[in-house]
Amino acid sequence: MFATKRLPIVLVLGAMLVTAACGGTGGNLGSLPPISPTPSASVDPGPDLTPEPTATPSESPTTEPSEEPSTGPTATPSPTATPAETMIVRAYFVFDGEPGVQGLVPTLSEVPKSVAVATAAMGALLGGIPGGDRYAPISSAIPSGTHLLGLTIKNGVATVDLSTEFDAGGGTTSMQFRLAQVVYTLTQFSTVKSVVFQVEGQTVTVFSGEGIVLDGPVGRADFTDQLPSMFVDRPAFGAALGNPGRITGSANVFEATFRVAVLNSAGKVIADEMVMATCGTGCWGTFDVRVSYSVTKAQWGTLRVYDPSEVDGSPEDIRDYPVWLTPGS
Repeated sequence: MFATKRLPIVLVLGAMLVTAACGGTGGNLGSLPPISPTPSASVDPGPDLTPEPTATPSESPTTEPSEEPSTGPTATPSPTATPAETMIVRAYFVFDGEPGVQGLVPTLSEVPKSVAVATAAMGALLGGIPGGDRYAPISSAIPSGTHLLGLTIKNGVATVDLSTEFDAGGGTTSMQFRLAQVVYTLTQFSTVKSVVFQVEGQTVTVFSGEGIVLDGPVGRADFTDQLPSMFVDRPAFGAALGNPGRITGSANVFEATFRVAVLNSAGKVIADEMVMATCGTGCWGTFDVRVSYSVTKAQWGTLRVYDPSEVDGSPEDIRDYPVWLTPGS
C-alpha cells in the first residue's frame, strides 16, 4: 500500500525539514525536550538531530575489530540536500533483549515525499523492519499483512484505522508492543498527543482477546512498560551521531543517573559520560546530553547506554546499537 524504500544502514547526509501531517509545524528540529515525568516526543519529525553520511560503506555495522574500515569515506561528509522526491520518516520497532533492555527503538526509512507525513510514517511501520537482518536484534509485534485503512488528526488526537490483521495472534506482551509501536510512531509529531485505535472502521474499546482496555485516546505515558530502562529516542538505530553527538530520550533508573558511551569500529571506548534524567528511582524523566569523541575518519561505531550496578559499578542493562561516527569539526 505504501511504496517505501528502506534506508541502508548508512543514511543520506543532510538536514531535511519535514512538514508535519495534517497541519502544525514540522521539520523544525525543535527545542529541548520538555521536562516531564513521562516520556514525550523530544523534537518534531525529520532526520535525526545529526546529519547522515553521504557515502555508503559496503559493509554493515559489525562488532568485528576494524580500526578504520577501508570501505568507509576518508573525509568528513559535508551536508547535502535530501532529494526533493523523497523524505525520511521515523518508525518504532522492538529492540529484543532481557528486561531493562527490551523495548521500543526508533528507526528511519526513506519514502516518497508527501505532505501526509504521519501516513508515510505508518506506511514505513507497517512495511516491516528496515534493513532486514542488518537490523537484528530488532523485531515488530505488528502482524504481517496489517494495512492502514485510514488516518485522521484533529485537536491533537490521531484516529488510526487498521485492518483486522492488527488484532490477530500473540499474547498480552505482543499486543501491548504493537499498540506502543503505533502510538510512538504517531506521537513523534507535534500535532499528535494521543491515539484512538479502530479496526475495520470500528473504534476499539477492548483490544483483542487479551482484554486490553482502551477507554479513550492513549499516549506515550500509557506505554512506559514497553520502554527499556534507558530509552534513546535520538539518534535512531543505525543513524549518524554527529560530533559532538546529541543524545535525547527518557529513563527510569536509580537516582536518575546512568552512563552513555561511544565505541569506535574496533570496539574501543572513546567517550563515556554520566547522564542525569529529570526524574528517576520509580519515575520517568527526560535527558538531553551532548557527547564529544575522537576518530580520525568516518566509521561505524556503537552507541551504548548502561546502568552501573549499585553494588560494584559493573554495567547493567547494556543497550548497544550502531551509529555513524565522524571526526569533530
